[in-house]
Formats: sequence, structure tokens, C-alpha cells
Amino acid sequence: MAKYFLIAGEASGDTHAARLMASIRARDPQAVFAGMGGDRMAEAGCHLYQDYRRMAFMGIAAVLHNLGQVRRNFRIAKQALLTEQPDALILIDYPSFNLRIAAFARQWLPKTKIYYYIPPKVWAWKRWRIHEIARLSDEVLGIFPFEPDFYARYGYRCTYVGHPTVEEMKGKKERKQESGRKAIALLPGSRMSEVSHCLPVMLEAARRMSGYRIVVTAANGIDDEVYTRYLRDGETLTRDTYAAIQNAVMAIVNSGTATLETALTGCPQVAVYYLACSRLIGLVRGIVQPLMFSIRYFTPVNIVLQRDAVHELLANDFTADNIHAALMDLEREEAKAESEKIRAELETLLGTQSASETAAKMIVKT
Repeated sequence: MAKYFLIAGEASGDTHAARLMASIRARDPQAVFAGMGGDRMAEAGCHLYQDYRRMAFMGIAAVLHNLGQVRRNFRIAKQALLTEQPDALILIDYPSFNLRIAAFARQWLPKTKIYYYIPPKVWAWKRWRIHEIARLSDEVLGIFPFEPDFYARYGYRCTYVGHPTVEEMKGKKERKQESGRKAIALLPGSRMSEVSHCLPVMLEAARRMSGYRIVVTAANGIDDEVYTRYLRDGETLTRDTYAAIQNAVMAIVNSGTATLETALTGCPQVAVYYLACSRLIGLVRGIVQPLMFSIRYFTPVNIVLQRDAVHELLANDFTADNIHAALMDLEREEAKAESEKIRAELETLLGTQSASETAAKMIVKT
């Protein structure tokens, strides 16, 4: 009977961890799971020592404000690991927390194998972390097809297991437009801070598009009231993100994994991303970007395709005026054909393999 300890620090990680647990259990029916995560993991049979909602602090200000809770989370994780003595520690993204826990496990639990599933995007920024990740992990299980080559350049191994979004899209129905007015889908993100910063601007832009319904998607773990306070009569809130994208003729998406999901439905989109002090960042962007980031693009779709496949509106470019202009561009007849081309390219590059099944095969020693 093998024990597995998983740590996911946000909603998407909770979903990916739960799917991985199911794949592990298919190979190891007697598997025992514990960890830190959310409802999806608990439903899949994981004993939770902490809910990710008490862990998902983004940015220096949020961390400092919740410093007491952050310290408690580290103590909880360390004590839980010593109690469980797991055969495998599985880390899902969340590097600021997970790398410290990996170092603790390496020192105090030498028999525990450490797997980094969905490793930090060190190819984008904080490239120096690659050495720490490789040193602390027995296996790095990447979700972007270029990651093995990137790690190899530094003399390390990384295995591409497939992208979880591809797995999630399997079995979904093809796009089928609903009758009635055309819809614009708004995907404001999975954190409350993202919703509060992004949704009002998204709505302002979408409302300028006459003749469209507006459908806002809600993330797991965030109450409806967080969204409805911004909505007007006739504007819809849904928790079925996939259906919202499928039935939309265009979308405004907070840059992240959701842009891949949107692209894989063939829905035209504009990607946005809020940054604090956006005006200052805009003024010095030409200096800051080369120093802080190792890539030209920020949106996963553009990163994978290595071109300006979808509109990116970041920092001071993230305005209602710019979003509206991008939406007007997506009304062109050619926009749909371009989106279908993007969809085909992504399907080719990402492949069809199941990320959780491939990762489980590497984790479960049979």
C-alpha cells in the first residue's frame, strides 16, 4: 500500500491533482492520498491537511498581510509529511511554497520520492530556479512540449507528459452555437484579486459591443456574489466555463491556462492580464521585460506557438478601449478561420496523450 502526498495551491492545481489521483488509483487500487488542496482532491479521496483557499496568496503585499497564515501553512505541511511518511511527494506548480517543502522532504524524508508535476515556468522568468527544481526532484513532469529541451540545455532531465488542458478537452462536444443573440464569454480568472481587477474592465469593453449577450464564468471556490455585484440585468453568470466558451463567438480571457482551453474550442479571443503599477510598468516595459522575463510572449497560446496568435493586452495596455478594439477585430470574417488554424496547430504541438495517465505511469512503480 503506497502513500501519496500532493500539494496544490490554487483551483487549477486542485483539479489537475484530482485527475492525477484517479489515474494513480487506476494503477494502484490500494493507494492512500493525503495533502493540501481543495474540493476536487477531497472528492477524489484525499485527506486534506489544509485547503488551498488558505494558501493562495499572490504578490508580496498579500503574502506580507497573511504572513502568519503562510507560516502556519509551512508548519502544517511539514508536520503532515512527518506524520504520513509518504512514498511519493507530488508537487503541483506553486513554487514559492512547494520548493521549500521539497527541500524539507529531501532532508527529513530521504526515502520519499519527489515528483514535480506541472513545474514552475522557469523558461519564462526566474530561470535560476531550474537548478533547485532539478536538485530537489526525482522526476520533473512537464506539460509544455518544449520543456524537455529547455531542461536538457542545463544538463537536466524533464519528461513531457502532455498538457492537462488537452486531457480535459477530451470527450467534450464540438462547438454548437446556441440560438438567440451572439454571446461574448468573459473569463476573469481563478483568484478573487483577478476578478476584482479584471472583470470591471472586461465588462466595460464587452458592453460597447452592440447585439451581444454577455456571459461571465465563475471559478471554483469563489462565491457568486463576488461576480454578481458587477453585473447588470441580462448579463449571465455561469460555472460551466466550457459551455460558455463553446457557445460564444468571441471571448475575453485572463491570460493563463484558460486561453489554451478557449483556443482548443476554436473560439476567437483576446487575452488580458492585470499588473499592479501598470502605468509605471508601461513606461519602463522595454527595460523591465528583458531583465525579468526570458520570453517574448505571456499568453500560453502564444508561448506554445511562438507567435502573436492571439491579442495580448498586459499592464497599461489592459484598458477597455484596447479590449474593445480587439473585439471589433475579432468580428472580421477571417477571425474564425484564424482561430481554427490556431486550434489545429495547438492540437499538433500538444499531442493527444493524457497528462495524468502518463504522469501516473512514471509515479506508480509496478
